[in-house]
Amino acid sequence: MSLVSDPKTANLKYTFPKSERLHSKKLIQELFDKGSSFYLYPFKVIFLTQADHEQNEVLISVSKRKFKNAVTRNLLKRKVKEAYRLNKNLLTTESQTFPKALIGYIYTGNDILPYQTIEAKLKKSLLRLKKELTELSNKDQS
Repeated sequence: MSLVSDPKTANLKYTFPKSERLHSKKLIQELFDKGSSFYLYPFKVIFLTQADHEQNEVLISVSKRKFKNAVTRNLLKRKVKEAYRLNKNLLTTESQTFPKALIGYIYTGNDILPYQTIEAKLKKSLLRLKKELTELSNKDQS
């Protein structure tokens, strides 16, 4: 018996390898300097399109000022990473090709939210990000 019943999602990889993580200091600086952003509680999402990348790269950050304990910060980062890993397919569609992007998720909430809330908000932010990337790619093609 297969765990994946939908044939459309059978080919998707629900992984989050290092190649999809934004870790280059140069690219992080470029993201914060030139990137566009929007706020959707509890995240501030910063994004920058990159034509020369083959996949999206994601940065997840939790403020040390708001959460003093590293254990708490790591818990929140793990929740956000897991929600992204399971829902990153919302950014891709077969009909449209988006330019690949550098994406930064900054957790700005003051409380430790449950995983279900984080996942729901992350899904909303991914859909909005998809809309923003579509608008950017349409502007570039015009």
